[in-house]
Amino acid sequence: MRGTAAKDRPLIEPSARVLLHDLGIRRDRDEWIVGRMATRTFVALPAAGARAVELLGRGVSVAGTADLLRAETGEELDVEDFVRDLAALGFVARIGDRPVPDAVPARASLPWLRPGAVRFALHPALAVLAVLLPLAAAGILVRRPDLVPCYRDLLWSPHGSLVLVTGAAVGWALLFAHELAHLVTARAAGVPGRMRLGTRLQFLVMQTDISGIELAPRRHRLTAYLAGIALNLSVASALVPVLALTDPATTLHRVLAAVLLLALLPLPFQCMVFTRTDLYFVLQDVTGCRNLYGDGLAHARHRLRRLLRVRRSAGTADPSAGLPPHERRAVRLYSLVLVAGTAACLAFMAAVTVPADLTLLIRAARGLGPDQGLARNADSAAVLIVLGGVNVLWLVTHWRNRRRRSA
Repeated sequence: MRGTAAKDRPLIEPSARVLLHDLGIRRDRDEWIVGRMATRTFVALPAAGARAVELLGRGVSVAGTADLLRAETGEELDVEDFVRDLAALGFVARIGDRPVPDAVPARASLPWLRPGAVRFALHPALAVLAVLLPLAAAGILVRRPDLVPCYRDLLWSPHGSLVLVTGAAVGWALLFAHELAHLVTARAAGVPGRMRLGTRLQFLVMQTDISGIELAPRRHRLTAYLAGIALNLSVASALVPVLALTDPATTLHRVLAAVLLLALLPLPFQCMVFTRTDLYFVLQDVTGCRNLYGDGLAHARHRLRRLLRVRRSAGTADPSAGLPPHERRAVRLYSLVLVAGTAACLAFMAAVTVPADLTLLIRAARGLGPDQGLARNADSAAVLIVLGGVNVLWLVTHWRNRRRRSA
């Protein structure tokens, strides 16, 4: 295998010039983030590596780049090997007169949505409005405590099937709007973005890949990460004054109260940073970590192996030991949150979620029949369709994503 790999490595003449794809670059602490938006591939490079990318992008030959770097840094850099690494990342379009095979980039969601059309999403005034709306809503709730959301607001109708179906429809609509906020904000920063279904432990989620935002300024990055939370809070806050102006006895008031609560319900989930929620990406950015989840998981597995198999793992190096000090501290603390949070979620699923789902599905199945009445049949059918559909969708999504990762 080693001989074959070496044999397949492209030969690079010292006089060859390299044509790079359209790459983005920004400084991050002592390193530089270099990436290609089209393929959502990014790498952290030292200053010498970033300088090499700049020189190669300007058309300087491989040998010329090595000479300039030697003169500037006093160090010898193997530029030929560096170009091979860039080609493996998909950053190189041509070496000399030889084109480099390129993977087909994943298609962006809503490609017709142009950055110029959604530039308003990054305007500071929108961020100020997203803060003022909840503050105004909080002021109204202080004066009208009867409008404070309660779980009973979800039961806005005596017909269970109607409550379940409309709740599912509104919930998925809000979920789509939440992810669309991420996509629009990232697109305003020039990042393609792609929405798809995914799973996080026992949760079925919609997620938006906005990896390219890593090349944007910090304000744009944080705005994109927090856009979904801001949208949920804005929807809920905008409904508060409407509720204050409507008669609590009307159906409209009850429906709007249910929508308000449905807009707020996803927010506690965002605090579960061990499932890579929106706040996880904020935490990762603020701590300056490259891969907080991956490094935290690797450190947790290392500690677990040492705990369970002391003799066999005694000489194994801690994967977090090679990280910069600020990353190492954050990764080790996060690994504790990762282990504790994952264990709590899985325990809750085993003790509560699975038994509750099975109980509801069994009762719904028993509630079907010509002797049960129209209302009972409708309620049972709604439970089977919504709850059964969500579970099937979770299984299908989880299976498809596992196949995609293995491929």
